[in-house]
Amino acid sequence: MPDARQREDDAPGRPGIEPRWTSSAKTGVGTAAGQASQVWFTVSHGILDEIYWPEVDRASTRDMGFIVTDGKDFFSEEKRHTKHTVEYLAEGVPAFRLTNECEQGRYKIEKEIITDPRLDVLLLRTRFTATTSDELYLYVLLAPHLDDGGAHNYAWIEKFWGEDFLLAKRNGNALALGCSAPFLKCSAGYVGVSDGWQDLNRHKRMEWSYPRARDGNVALTAQIDLSKCGGEFVLALGFDSSPIGAAHHVRASLLDGFDSARDEYVRDWQEWQKSLQPAPQEKSESALDYYRISTAVLHTHQAKKFPGGIVASLSIPWGFAKGDKDRGGYHLVWVRDLAQVTGGLLAAGAGLSAARVLRFLAVTQEADGSWPQNMWVTGAEYWTGKQMDEAAFPILLTATALREKLIGKAELERLWPMVRKALCFILQRGPSTKQDRWEEVGGYSPYTIAVEIAALLEAAEFTPEPELADCLRETADAWNENIEGWTYATGTELAKKCGVDGYYVRIAPVTDDGSSPVEGKIEMKNVSERTLVPTASIVSIDALALVRFGLRAAGDPRIVNTVRVIDSLLKIDTPHGPCWRRYNHDGYGEHADGSPFDGTGIGRPWPLLTGERAHYELAAGRADEARRLMKTMEAFTSDGGMIPEQIWDAPDIAERGLYFGRPSGSGMPLVWAHAEYLKLARSIRDGKVFDLPPAAAQRYLSGTNAQQ
Repeated sequence: MPDARQREDDAPGRPGIEPRWTSSAKTGVGTAAGQASQVWFTVSHGILDEIYWPEVDRASTRDMGFIVTDGKDFFSEEKRHTKHTVEYLAEGVPAFRLTNECEQGRYKIEKEIITDPRLDVLLLRTRFTATTSDELYLYVLLAPHLDDGGAHNYAWIEKFWGEDFLLAKRNGNALALGCSAPFLKCSAGYVGVSDGWQDLNRHKRMEWSYPRARDGNVALTAQIDLSKCGGEFVLALGFDSSPIGAAHHVRASLLDGFDSARDEYVRDWQEWQKSLQPAPQEKSESALDYYRISTAVLHTHQAKKFPGGIVASLSIPWGFAKGDKDRGGYHLVWVRDLAQVTGGLLAAGAGLSAARVLRFLAVTQEADGSWPQNMWVTGAEYWTGKQMDEAAFPILLTATALREKLIGKAELERLWPMVRKALCFILQRGPSTKQDRWEEVGGYSPYTIAVEIAALLEAAEFTPEPELADCLRETADAWNENIEGWTYATGTELAKKCGVDGYYVRIAPVTDDGSSPVEGKIEMKNVSERTLVPTASIVSIDALALVRFGLRAAGDPRIVNTVRVIDSLLKIDTPHGPCWRRYNHDGYGEHADGSPFDGTGIGRPWPLLTGERAHYELAAGRADEARRLMKTMEAFTSDGGMIPEQIWDAPDIAERGLYFGRPSGSGMPLVWAHAEYLKLARSIRDGKVFDLPPAAAQRYLSGTNAQQ
């Protein structure tokens, strides 16, 4: 292999343009159902986007797609110049058939995508068809971003066993791309200067054949020999710690054959789906089975070397505008998301996965009883902040697992030290201190307080320490009695405008002078002005957590008032149904012109919140409305059934791919949203909210019109 010194035949233009990630608007995500293969893939705009290896939180590529030319004046990029369709190879199986048809009617590309269940290899079976009499040429372009970074990659061409391989390495990670058909020409280059896209766009054929591109933002290109394969071939992308090891995996997978790998891949996924509860509602009128898609999305996002670690999304929101400084993206573990996703797994009957999450939480808990705000699947923290609800959710998960009979006495004894430390963390830093935090600010949050109180009461039911049980219940009662004093604003201009006497605010500061928290101000760090905003002017749909966690009845006048204010400020009616923003003054979303979030922006509606509103409607006894809102969630999905983090809520901006009521450039799929969909399906079937903590409901809602 070439040494590290510059050579005359190296590609020019080192290090290339500044690396960027790619679109977060995924139409599909997938991995093998078993543990042997450590490769995950994502699909968007008809091509492969980020491919993850050796774990679910480590991206190894930016994208891989095809370019078609005629050698003279025709240049067509698959992801930009074709009409895309996506299909599942089998129901409930995250394996895809992509069909890309040239906008000029000159060719069609059909692809089937899986990972080899036994090897660290992604397989792409392709059929290329020229639909006119013109002679066309086909090229594959691959952008390595090994070890979660686009800079400092090393790409080159080398023969192993008499065959050409496209190779790349970085930080002890390597990939190799091989093909069942011969490569006619190969080249390595620097992105934006000497890569294959630049060559083909300029010359309409491969004029450059650079053997290597060192230490930069690199890309690899190869021309497929269509005459030797009749347009049908398999590309195999393998990974290993060494280049020859990656090439070995590629050759072995190609030798075994695509059909064998596909059959095993599909069979393993179908066996996993059979272990779950059947879909609890009638199938959608759509050709897509959103229930099985959602269960597959949850399982796909689980770590394999570190069981129980589930990342928030295999995407990087607005990735096309972000580079190596944003290496975390959403492929990190947030304990809040992890808990919600585990609830979705429990609702679907995936008990083994839920048990693994509890073990993962026990392993990654800090000495003080907390967890990092987010972390890699190893447990290493990414952001340094801590949030109080993320200490309470593992307690609620333990209680749910007990109720569902997924853990017994012996397992509870092993988990109790984790639960006890988390309880101590909450008791020492609960809502009476400035350390209680929700999102970007600290203070009294109805959402966080609801989670904390529910966790204390649930733990009191199974603690082996009677005195601790008494302390937990007394503390919960004291906090519950103060919720309105801390977070309910009355007599404000907003209340008068909405025709109510008051409402719950999003968050209120802890005061030292005895004044009312809701009369204070909160610094909004996401808005561009970064100014102090009156507490009483900020309202969030999070207040419905008081119902979701059993502290207030759905028909409580204060809740009903708050819902009225929420709808006046945050509700967006789309052609598909209503959706809600998180809170007013939210700055997390695209700018008004559709440009990507860059630290400031305008918060957009979240389909997840449509699911949460549906749960509120069910708690209020309006099951038909809950069903309608579940259908609305389905309508917000991508063509492959992926639920986005946010949807666009303004007039269409076609050049940016933004359409009213359709996915924005935020994260997709948002795994929490798929979990909410699964819980909603279970809740509608059961006729009650699946994850309502019974201890809180029995203590505070007895005799009300809340569900029993």
